[in-house]
Amino acid sequence: MSAEKLGGSCELEKQVFNGWMMLLVTFGSLLGGITLIIDSVHAGDGHPYWAAMVLGILCMLGSVLSMLGYFTLQPNEGRVLLLFGAYRGTVRQSGFHWGNPFYSNGNRGATGDRHKVSLRARTLNVEKLKVNDKRGNPIEIAAVVVWRVRDTAQAVFDVDDYAKYVHTQSETALRHLASAYNYDDAAENEATLRGNVEEVSQALRVELQERLAKAGVVVDEARLTNLSYAPEIAQVMLRRQQAEAVISARQKIVHGAVSMVDMALKELASKQVVELDDERKAAMVSNLMVVLCSESEVHPVVNTGTLYN
Repeated sequence: MSAEKLGGSCELEKQVFNGWMMLLVTFGSLLGGITLIIDSVHAGDGHPYWAAMVLGILCMLGSVLSMLGYFTLQPNEGRVLLLFGAYRGTVRQSGFHWGNPFYSNGNRGATGDRHKVSLRARTLNVEKLKVNDKRGNPIEIAAVVVWRVRDTAQAVFDVDDYAKYVHTQSETALRHLASAYNYDDAAENEATLRGNVEEVSQALRVELQERLAKAGVVVDEARLTNLSYAPEIAQVMLRRQQAEAVISARQKIVHGAVSMVDMALKELASKQVVELDDERKAAMVSNLMVVLCSESEVHPVVNTGTLYN
């Protein structure tokens, strides 16, 4: 997506002078100005040599003015340069630099420094939000977003406060994401907030990148950090989940018990241990199912008679 579509600004990397080299020039100009003024006084025999004096004064004023052009940048830090309201570029190289002293400090950035923009990765913790999921159930959701400034011109000129813009858009995107998915218990092959955390986090990152591209911000990572039902329905949903867990466990137990009973009957028949008619098979199946599916300890009863007495 082009800068024209996003807001019109586009970063231009700017090269400025080495600060140490210009520092020598500044001090040289200052000493040269002082020397010219002194020489103009001595050369005039009581009447200063005005041309030399004016030149010396200009050199001194130029050296003092040039001191306003020095600045330093740390690694992963940039400075936006404005000259009489016009954007002239961004300095990204760390170190001691000198630029035009008339470069404006520009807008105040998120760090409180008016002319510097941090290019480091930052972490935003989106506080717990109470929203409704796709089914309308109230849930609480929170996320962490790792972001950084990619285009300093867009960050400074296309939005008022890019850090606040990131925070606001992150909350909005998280609310929209929560309303697009069910918390759980969705239809087959449908993603849920609880069951598809990786997919949901990726969807949140994509939506955030689309929203924050206008501010020249790139989203490195977005991940859910908290997900739960709202307190007013948490107990009800917990009981529902417990019931679903009990039903699922019972289904597995019954399936396993039926398989074991079937295996036992086949083994007895194949090895001809005992011949059982239908009634005895039914009794054996009933006893085995009680033993295998019972939640409490089973105490066997020895039958000394027969099934027909």
